Amino acid sequence: MVFAFGFALFAVGITISIALHECGHMWAAQATGMKVRRYFIGFGPRIFSFRRGETEYGLKALPLGGFCDIAGMTALDELEPEEVDRAMYRQSTWKRLVVMFGGIAMNFLLGFILLVVLAVGWGLPQLEQPPATALGTMSCVAQETPDKKLAPCTGDGPAQRAGLRRGDVVKAVNGVEVTTWAQFQAETQKQTGTFTYTIERDGDTLTVPVTPERVMRSPKEGPAREVSAVGVGPDYAEPQQYGVVDAIPATIVFTGDFFVETVKSLAKMPQKVSALWEAVTGGERDPETPVSVYGASRIGGETAERGLWGMFILVLASLNFFLGAFNLLPLLPLDGGHIAVVLYEKVRDVVRSWRGKAPAGPVDYLKLLPVTYVAVVIGGAFMLLTLAADIVNPIRLP
Repeated sequence: MVFAFGFALFAVGITISIALHECGHMWAAQATGMKVRRYFIGFGPRIFSFRRGETEYGLKALPLGGFCDIAGMTALDELEPEEVDRAMYRQSTWKRLVVMFGGIAMNFLLGFILLVVLAVGWGLPQLEQPPATALGTMSCVAQETPDKKLAPCTGDGPAQRAGLRRGDVVKAVNGVEVTTWAQFQAETQKQTGTFTYTIERDGDTLTVPVTPERVMRSPKEGPAREVSAVGVGPDYAEPQQYGVVDAIPATIVFTGDFFVETVKSLAKMPQKVSALWEAVTGGERDPETPVSVYGASRIGGETAERGLWGMFILVLASLNFFLGAFNLLPLLPLDGGHIAVVLYEKVRDVVRSWRGKAPAGPVDYLKLLPVTYVAVVIGGAFMLLTLAADIVNPIRLP
């Protein structure tokens, strides 16, 4: 029940993010004297609409985005006589750029506000985290009860008895190289007697023998099974919480670093195609692969189910920063594509003025349609692949 609530709440958060993105375009257009004909959330059949002033507002049946219809966004738009002078393509460069950046800025602003809430309520995470296989808190090994909960336990666990320490980075389990915590956990659970960890500690490589304890564990799917456990969790840097006043400057600094990480993630998207395909065809899902709206909502449901509301807000903020950065790409039909066209027209006309020529007309979007179609097809295929991976092999919280 909590999962379903979290799933639905996150989906609503995504819808609000998209709605505010379109509001950014609409409010900027209205403020600069352009005519906004329609503002709708969703696509497909109309559920309801109403008119206020010269703009029709409404909701459509398919919650797959939204749109803001500005008169004369391109020279291909059909215009009523009274719309000609207010057509977007006839406006000055700065006005058109303000409108196109309006939606992107709204996503960044919403992401920033969410991070401020996170800083005050739960704390900002540390972006520089220890290596994935660094050992963290150690304890005794708890047995699983019939209702799949962990029973209380006391004393030292196998990891402590073996002399392992927090911060040790495990490079191999019984000779098998591991680079993720999932691999470390899976290899550890396979062992049936004393085995070795190859670790790095203070620049030295050590081999540490460990004798695990056998316990019953219930995986997310399938029946309970007996596995080996050593009583250790992954290491991580604790989030830092702030007061209301201190949260603003701290969030500004964090946002800068966070934006850099978002751009890096965006740059790696083409490389993730093979990883997504591997996940769809039965391989292990890389937790750093992109997620669809469904996948993000599923993660939202899991965080709510576990009471990790700080992570819920962080994921939603991440989505807004990603949407903003993604829309900056200079590809039509994204905002960045329209921005590139506006800047091209400005530079072209400046060069023409240097040569004593009059400004040229607006860019012929018909000539850009083939490139637009290619971007739409590739983007659509990537979205379908991501959705398939989220359905067949979703990213799960550790």
